[in-house]
Amino acid sequence: MNIITKEITIKTKHENQMIDLSEDINNELKSSGLETGIVTIFTRHSTGAITTIEYEPGLEKDFPAMLKRIAPDDIFYEHENTWHDGNGRSHVKASLIGSSITVPFKDQKLLLGQWQHVIFLECNIEGRDRQLVFQMMGN
Repeated sequence: MNIITKEITIKTKHENQMIDLSEDINNELKSSGLETGIVTIFTRHSTGAITTIEYEPGLEKDFPAMLKRIAPDDIFYEHENTWHDGNGRSHVKASLIGSSITVPFKDQKLLLGQWQHVIFLECNIEGRDRQLVFQMMGN
């Protein structure tokens, strides 16, 4: 078994922006030389999240709307007492979704469902540069 770790940087523009990572991951799998295995996709940030979703315009609106109901922007978060940066909801949303997922691959391609895409969700109140880690394990 081989383990290959790659890092990429993406730039986000605003809160709730979704970035489809599926093509980037498939490109890294192709360049890895690995045929079959698993890949973990991890964000190195506490206000960003990784998940799968049907990446389409309706869900690009529905998913952030759901998160706003769970972690509204018009309530006080205790996080503000520590850092005074106004992004308590960002940490709550990112923690609920998670910082990583693991996806199997075969023939150097992710084994996603027909409509599934791996996405990064910007949970912070403003965009920024984000470092993502792809760790591929396989043969």
